[in-house]
This record gives sequence, structure tokens and C-alpha cells, in this order.
Amino acid sequence: MNVVDLARKHNGYRESCANLIASENVTSPAVEEAYGLGKDLGHRYAEGENEVAGHPVSRHYQGQRYIKQVEAATADLLHEVFGTDFVEPRAISGCNANQAAFRGLTDLSHKSMMMAVALPSGGHISHDYAGLAGQMIGLQTANFAYDEEAMNIDVEGSKEIIRATKPGFVVFGASLFPFPHPIEELAPVAREVGAFVVYDAAHVLGLVAGGQFQQPLDHVDFVTASTHKTFPGPQGGVILGRVKGDERLERAARGIQRAVFPKSVSNHHLRRFPALGVTALEMLEFGEGYASMVVNNAKAAAETLHDEGLNVLGEDLGFTESHQVVVDVRELGGGTEVAERLEEARIILNKNLLPYDELGEEADPSGIRIGFQEVTRLGFDVADTRYLCRLLVRALRGEPSAVKEEVTEFVKDRDVRYGFSSLEEAEAHLPAPD
Repeated sequence: MNVVDLARKHNGYRESCANLIASENVTSPAVEEAYGLGKDLGHRYAEGENEVAGHPVSRHYQGQRYIKQVEAATADLLHEVFGTDFVEPRAISGCNANQAAFRGLTDLSHKSMMMAVALPSGGHISHDYAGLAGQMIGLQTANFAYDEEAMNIDVEGSKEIIRATKPGFVVFGASLFPFPHPIEELAPVAREVGAFVVYDAAHVLGLVAGGQFQQPLDHVDFVTASTHKTFPGPQGGVILGRVKGDERLERAARGIQRAVFPKSVSNHHLRRFPALGVTALEMLEFGEGYASMVVNNAKAAAETLHDEGLNVLGEDLGFTESHQVVVDVRELGGGTEVAERLEEARIILNKNLLPYDELGEEADPSGIRIGFQEVTRLGFDVADTRYLCRLLVRALRGEPSAVKEEVTEFVKDRDVRYGFSSLEEAEAHLPAPD
């Protein structure tokens, strides 16, 4: 097999598809250029310590004259987007960000219990005993009480569990995440028992940046996230907080930093830093319009799919307040069959457990999860989204191959919106170089 030819074929294939996977996105031309600009950074190491603001304090290699400044400037742009004073941008993925946060807070709390959303209710494997929380850090995991009808954490039941288990920290946020979590109601209860409060914003960070979802940093201690889902940057992770003036949180932030370096990351993939900084700049310039359009498209999609007869969850709640739409497809053959049939029509999405599924049904769950952040970046408006959803339904109810050409024609030659068209355009929004 020719690896170069296969990579080219992949690019052509995915460019011919409508991508509705809720955990993916595309970067702008400016971010792509910034990634290319970091070519030499991609060959370098920068082990060392950071101050809480994310600025390098010491580095254990030479050749750092500009690397340190690139890292500091990227951290400052993230501070500006999220209004933070603590940022740890060296995590190389969202899971790695969770690993560092969980390890650092465990070391400080001296407790082996954490609390999060259960996997069938939308929790991420990194929050679970079967994933890094349990298998890498050795934590026991308790789950929030969950209201299947509300598709959300049950507040009163969860208060009882928090008080009974007294975890070292609780984790809000999820992979199946159509509605904001009750952080304002439950964070004070967590603190009542001495627990830290973490919010995994991997899926919704771009919506948070655009002010179109709950603002977790107003209520929680730390936010972990990926930087490549609704936040449309290069692949990587980040940890955020507001810690200045709170000695306990500052100690926790330093513990989290130590859990990144030296405990879990040596080379923190420097090439992505200019691209991450430009993405943050795009969120400052375009974030509100982008995030608003993502949510509008998701709502329109849910309404259209519901009107076409699909079992879209959350009808009484307005279907969604995020980029995600959740559909029960048991009557259509289940999540696996539906996802595979839609790929035949060049519509890419993923099967997903639903809150009433059982663990062990991951191979063929009841649902599908549909995300609208990438097509929004590619210029889809509400009318485009409704049309694509009608194609999706036709593919499910007819012959997928009959829809394939319409999908491919509909998505081709689209330019990225809500971003800079070139690095030169982005630089016009940055301070003049020294």
C-alpha cells in the first residue's frame, strides 16, 4: 500500500462527505498557514516549568528564545477569550487534559473518589472507572443521578450522592451534551464536602467562547477541553481556571501543571501553538456569530428530523441547546446500521449510547449523535441544514447510494467561514511585531 496515495484518497473521500460527527471540525486557511509556520517548532522540545498564567518560567533545553514567547503569547490569547488567569495549554489532547486535572486534584485532595456522568448518560470514557480515571489514576467513580426525560443530571438525587460519597472532585460535562449541566445548583454542594469542581468542555468550548452556552468558569474551579471540536483549532488540549487570590486553587493549579510536566507530557507538540493562538484570535473576532449559527443549525436540524418522523430526543425541551442532536434509531435498525447506511450516502456521523441503554451495548447502541459545528464552519445556514437533513432521511428510508451524488454536490467547493482567510488577515488583528 502507498501511504501517500492513501492519504490523498482519504482527503478526497472526506471532502466529498457531509461531516456531522460532533467531535470534529475544520480549521481556517489562516490556522492552516499558522500550523505551517510552526514547521520548525514541530522538531523542538521545550521541557520545563510554567507560571500559573501559562508563561514559561524555565526551560531545560537551549534554543528557546522565541519558543517561550510563542507559548506566552498563545496563553495570553486564551486568557483574553475566556477571561482566565490560569491556563495550561501543554496538554496534547482532551484526555490528557483530564488526566492531568484528575491527577493533580487527587494528589491535593488525597481522596480516591470522583464523581461524573455515567457512560450511557453521555459521560466520557476518561471520566470512568474503565478508562483513565480508574485504570490509570486508580480512582473509584460515582455517578450523578440522571433524569432520562430531562436528558440531564438530576439535581436533588445528585446532591444526596455528593454528600454521601464526599468525592475529591466532581466532573460536569459530557460527550452526549445537548443541554447545559446544573453547575450553579450542584457546585456549592460539592464545595460543601470539600470537593473541587471540574467541567469537561471538550465538546462545547467553542460555544462557551462564543457566549452561546453556559459559562462554566463563573461556577466551577477548572475547565478541561479539547481544542478541535466546537473550538475549531488544531488537535490538542487545554486546562483553564480563575485561581488568583485563592490559595487552595493556586496550589491545585500548580499541581495540575506538575501533572502535565513532568508526569504525563515531555514534548508538548509545539507546532500547534501558533495555530492555537490564531484560533483563539478567530474566536475573539467571530466566535459569537459562529456559536450562534451552530446552535441555530442544530435546532433547525432537530426540528426537521422530527417533522420527517424521526425520534429526536428532547422535544419538550426544544431538542438541543448545543451543537448536538440526539436521535433514537432503534426502529431503523439501531445506531450501528444507521451510521453505516448513512456513510454509504456520504453522510458521516456516529452511533451513540442513549441514557436508557445498558453498558455492554456500545457495539450497537440505540442512538446516533449528530453535530453541526463543522458544516456551520463550511457556510451552512438554516436552509442548508434543513436540506441536508431531508437528504439524510431519504438515505435512511430509500437507497443510500441514490442520495450520495446529491450530498457530494451539495458540500463541494465550500469555503471556511467564521475565520480569517489568510495569516496576513489574522496578523492585522494582532499587535505590531517588535
